[in-house]
Amino acid sequence: MSSAPSVTAALIVIGDEILSGRTKDVNIGATADFCTDLGIELKEVRVVSDETDDIVAAINAVRARYTYVFTTGGIGPTHDDITADAVAKAFGVALPINAQARAMLEARWRETGTEVNEARLRMARIPEGADLIVNSVSAAPGFRIGNVHVMAGVPIIMRAMLEAIAPTLQGGKKVMSVTVKAAVGEGTIGGPLGALQALYPDVKMGSYPQMGKHRVMTELVLRSADPVRLEEAAGKVRAMVAEAHRAANIELSEDEAY
Repeated sequence: MSSAPSVTAALIVIGDEILSGRTKDVNIGATADFCTDLGIELKEVRVVSDETDDIVAAINAVRARYTYVFTTGGIGPTHDDITADAVAKAFGVALPINAQARAMLEARWRETGTEVNEARLRMARIPEGADLIVNSVSAAPGFRIGNVHVMAGVPIIMRAMLEAIAPTLQGGKKVMSVTVKAAVGEGTIGGPLGALQALYPDVKMGSYPQMGKHRVMTELVLRSADPVRLEEAAGKVRAMVAEAHRAANIELSEDEAY
């Protein structure tokens, strides 16, 4: 079994536009992929409105539970971009204009002929004690304070920030997966699958109904950081599915089977 430590994370997605449906979030999937690649287990995602106290409560709730916290959204130039204010409040620190952040922004604004004004300078406000997260797309930085990483909500900028912080993060146990396809419904295999899960508590087993072309299909996905236990459990699941197929007189075609 791998001796690598378990590294966990939570993501807080901030913004009324997400909750209203006006903006369709894609940052959850990007963060999940990012964490999986690094061996970080994304354990929780919260979507929070643009309310300072709600953001503070969410940050304080998860930063004590997980190795890392990532936030997206609410660090722009407008009045409702209050994530920096909320993070500073959560950590009990001031929120001054950061000289390094201001210099980075003003350098970009000189290149683009952009006016320096009070609204744009909001993006240079960084909680005291925080380190900047470089933004290679638009220059406005994110920041890291404690185990909390505060990033933009714009997907292309958020992904660039994830890449920027990747070298600073500790990876954990790599999680592998095996998928077994069953040509029966969840109700048929729910009992046996539950029994196998009890036998292999270290292997997560998920059941996902699929809309097959000609019949009911269920994908069983097994995940574990231990390749030996994963393959052992997968063998048991394959045998269980084969028995269910025999009982129902089902044969899978080549394009249906894994």
